[in-house]
Amino acid sequence: MSTPRAARAAGTALGAAGLLGVGFVVGSRQLLRAQAAKARAIIGKPLGEHAIDADRTWKKRYGDPVDLLLVGDSIAAGLGAERPKETLGGRIARALATSTQRAVRLRTVAVVGAETSALAGQLDRLPPSYVADVAVIVVGGNDVTHRVPLADSVRDLEAAIVRLRERGTAVVVGTCPDLGMLRPVPQPLRSLGSRASKQLAHAQRLAAVRSGAHVVSLSHVVGPFFITNPEEMFSLDRFHPSALGYKRTAKAMLPSVLAALGVHDRVPFGHSLPHL
Repeated sequence: MSTPRAARAAGTALGAAGLLGVGFVVGSRQLLRAQAAKARAIIGKPLGEHAIDADRTWKKRYGDPVDLLLVGDSIAAGLGAERPKETLGGRIARALATSTQRAVRLRTVAVVGAETSALAGQLDRLPPSYVADVAVIVVGGNDVTHRVPLADSVRDLEAAIVRLRERGTAVVVGTCPDLGMLRPVPQPLRSLGSRASKQLAHAQRLAAVRSGAHVVSLSHVVGPFFITNPEEMFSLDRFHPSALGYKRTAKAMLPSVLAALGVHDRVPFGHSLPHL
């Protein structure tokens, strides 16, 4: 059985693989180090560390714009998409515009690699006069991989939600995805990541509801698609969503974004939601 010292050493070895520290729960240092090295070699950083800039006014012809804010990590930023309209923000903005018949001004402060503790800094960068109509927060994967205590992650998420709502912004939270979907990560590392990410997602959901935000459980509503169709749903690095992965994620989040804005009844009964 691993000693605490061995477990900490194993956790340190996992960082560049994207699952830093999960291995401290069980397993030998040698096994986890070997698995981390294998994952590093497979995943790499073929997408770089910066997402495509999708910030603009979408569907300008509709006028009377809605302000949409994207906050969080690489998923919120859209890393893996090849075109602005394929990012999570671009997908949601276009569908939101079609549903409301209003233009959508997208602003993204999400940063690749961000942990939940970075949300405060992202909000600090907003102009004092800026008030979004709705903010979408997706964060948590890096908290799991970097061994951030669950209580700290939840506290920082709740603080960001409260801060946004005090500014008059409705909030939608996409909870931490299931890291068990990452096929390049070998077992038992993948199972440990899955367990930790599910625990965080559950805690995020409780905190978000408590703070008055709408919640979308990404592991439940889009996770199955990533598990059954990984070649289509993941991008080149097999770690971040592809254009199709973001399409599925945006489609899952759109009803909650509409509900947060109080305009979900704009979608005619019996009609499907707009194409993304």
